[in-house]
Amino acid sequence: MRKCVIYSIINKLLMKVWFENSFFIYLLLPITWLYKIITVIIKFFYKIGWLKTYYFSVPIIIIGNITVGGNGKTPIVIWLVNKLKRRGWRVGVITRGYGGNNIKYPCIITNNINSEQCGDEAILIWQRTNVPVVVAKKRVLAANKLIELYNLDIIISDDGLQHYSLGRDIEWIIINGYYRFGNGYLLPSGPMRESISRLNHSKVIIVNNGLLQHNEIPMFIKIYNVINLYNKKSLPISKFRFNKIILIAGIGYPKNFFNMVKYIGILPIREISFLDHQEYNQSMLDSLTCCNTEQLLMTEKDAIKCQRFARENWWYLPIYAHLPLKISKKLINDVENHIFKHK
Repeated sequence: MRKCVIYSIINKLLMKVWFENSFFIYLLLPITWLYKIITVIIKFFYKIGWLKTYYFSVPIIIIGNITVGGNGKTPIVIWLVNKLKRRGWRVGVITRGYGGNNIKYPCIITNNINSEQCGDEAILIWQRTNVPVVVAKKRVLAANKLIELYNLDIIISDDGLQHYSLGRDIEWIIINGYYRFGNGYLLPSGPMRESISRLNHSKVIIVNNGLLQHNEIPMFIKIYNVINLYNKKSLPISKFRFNKIILIAGIGYPKNFFNMVKYIGILPIREISFLDHQEYNQSMLDSLTCCNTEQLLMTEKDAIKCQRFARENWWYLPIYAHLPLKISKKLINDVENHIFKHK
């Protein structure tokens, strides 16, 4: 329980620094300036050719963000993969595998791979799409492995916007509509991986729930059911009505999840935040409930890491990305045009 409290405090501190006025910003500014200098130098080296960008025989689409985590890119990756599959295209996915520590990369996701090796998002994408997923810290290696092993029409990169060695045909940038860019500072003083001007270089900017600005595309999250980790029992949201529910989330912005759950009518007795990509163990989560009458409700990303030691009173919420129909068709048609160009 003590670890849970520490993780929750760290998460709240980061949220306060990044999204509220805090004097800690000024303590972190020297590191932020160093971070900016390094990123500018790296981009310059790619521009003049001292660092190489690799291109491939199939189109690469990168779905990423310019802030740290919690923007909704993984639901969009799953949405796009399934849309393209329905149209008959052969799709593969590459990812960095945040939170994983596999001995050997590239790592091909199979039933024998767990989240400790490859991270939670890679397994989540693989389970929800049933397409080849390869994990590597260097995404170029992952793309090469996919092309070597599978006859694909397109590769989708889950994140990797700042991975400039990976050549790309299309970029989609996802923005958290609630938090947007926080205080606007680069890491670690703020949540920004790159400056806001980076948006000017992308034709597709998708906003996950929130007010839209010029040329931004709305994305909505939908929830249909709740699934039990222990027995896989599925309940419609309308029937998930326990009196004592404890919410946990180890994602970029836990408050997003908490607000979403309360919006659909589930009222928790406690909300507990963890760091993004948090690894769990049974005793850690057992300490959060005092009896079987208390139900633990978590994100699907968290559930991936808890399947092996699940309890009967543990549940998760699968979420689904939705885009307006006309915009969806336009985006898919654009992706297909790039596939045709490579044929």
